[in-house]
Amino acid sequence: MNIAVNTQGQPLEVVSPVDGKVYARRSYATGAEIEAALSRAEAAARDWARTPLETRVALVARFGQEMVKRAPQLAETLAWQMGRPLWQADETPRLKLVGDLAAQAAGNALAEEGYPADPGIRRFVRRVPHGVTLAICAWNYPVAMMGYLVTAPLIAGNVVIFKHSPQTPLTAEIAAEAFAAAGLPDGVFQAVHMTHPDAEKIIGTGRFRAVNFIGSLAGGKRVHAAAAGTLTQVHLELGGKDPAYIRADADIERAIPLMVEGCYSNAGQSCCSVERIYVHKSVAKRFTEAFVAEAKNVTLDHPITGKQPYIGPVVRAVAATTIRNHVADALAKGARQALATGRSAARDLGPAYVEPEVLIDVNHAMAVMRDETFGPVAAIQTVSDDAEAVRLMNDTEYGLTASVWTADSETGVALLDQVEAGTVYLNRCDHADLYLPWGGLKNSGTGRVNGREGLLQATETKSFHVRTRFV
Repeated sequence: MNIAVNTQGQPLEVVSPVDGKVYARRSYATGAEIEAALSRAEAAARDWARTPLETRVALVARFGQEMVKRAPQLAETLAWQMGRPLWQADETPRLKLVGDLAAQAAGNALAEEGYPADPGIRRFVRRVPHGVTLAICAWNYPVAMMGYLVTAPLIAGNVVIFKHSPQTPLTAEIAAEAFAAAGLPDGVFQAVHMTHPDAEKIIGTGRFRAVNFIGSLAGGKRVHAAAAGTLTQVHLELGGKDPAYIRADADIERAIPLMVEGCYSNAGQSCCSVERIYVHKSVAKRFTEAFVAEAKNVTLDHPITGKQPYIGPVVRAVAATTIRNHVADALAKGARQALATGRSAARDLGPAYVEPEVLIDVNHAMAVMRDETFGPVAAIQTVSDDAEAVRLMNDTEYGLTASVWTADSETGVALLDQVEAGTVYLNRCDHADLYLPWGGLKNSGTGRVNGREGLLQATETKSFHVRTRFV
């Protein structure tokens, strides 16, 4: 049974942003291959769900260990596939930590939960896995994200078909090797290179009981639409336009290095990157001057042969064009560049290399303050008071993270209470805290991952009403 429109194994080419050349060639799965993978997953689902929790945890832990063994290979392929400097490219420690924390939480999270009893009546709840799950991974943290998309669902008793971004398919192949080396049963984890249309069609069949997606808002909407009417559980972790507010009493000297990291880490290609900075007018000049001075240290170079640059190219030349268009739109509408241009040979390195930017005199009529830029651009807007800052922070379709910087923690928390975001920070930013549930509000997504909450959302609640005797 061919369930997908792709029957010929269409070619899959990975064009590296590093040099614009084809880095790898693969083929997308045919409909018959996808059907075979689904059948294997369905056959494995019942036995895996019945496998003792401690066995599942041990096997998934072995996967983490096998990925750590492959860290150099993973880092090199990551650098070439999406452009992050090689010296920053090892994500295996984070992948392993996410798995370890899920394993630690699993005993309590997945334990039987008792409810009030009556004479002769026992009530309790057990958590049961969804079953066959499709996990769709983004390219920007292609190894670390597997902790959310794969290890936690497997610990919870689901089987996983894994579709990586077509920009980072080699990561999925290495993960499949690691799972095989860890000794997982056949069909429990399978990496399948699927086209987007094929993935949407298979979601529409309803054979997946859950779909976990990390990616863009546009991609998330397509997944959501594909699942319409199937009653498939859909978890979406989408984009962000994350704001930070610098109050008049903020410790600017300590905030600046963290803010620069929050704006430029991973070339700004993080869903929780700080893209909008609101600064109280009384400290705007001092903050901006200090921020610009620190941002001058953000170096751009070849990610493999360069001298440990802070950032490399963005993921694709077309992404670089979008970033440059946001900057051009802002400049045309009155914004100014606070960093001197021409500090690096960005254009000589290739079309995907984007020089870091600091834009001032911005406002919400500009795309750079409304649309997700996903690049190394910091945009600074002056505000008159807390109320204006909160209003502007909430003036967005996104709601992933937000931060307030102040010496007054009580006021800071009160302001964060008013901000519409799934995770809020006081005197910190651009950080996915592995001890807290992670996810967004509004168009930043639905559902949560991490620890107990992530395990609960990877399962269904099954209620038991047991009459032990007639009274």
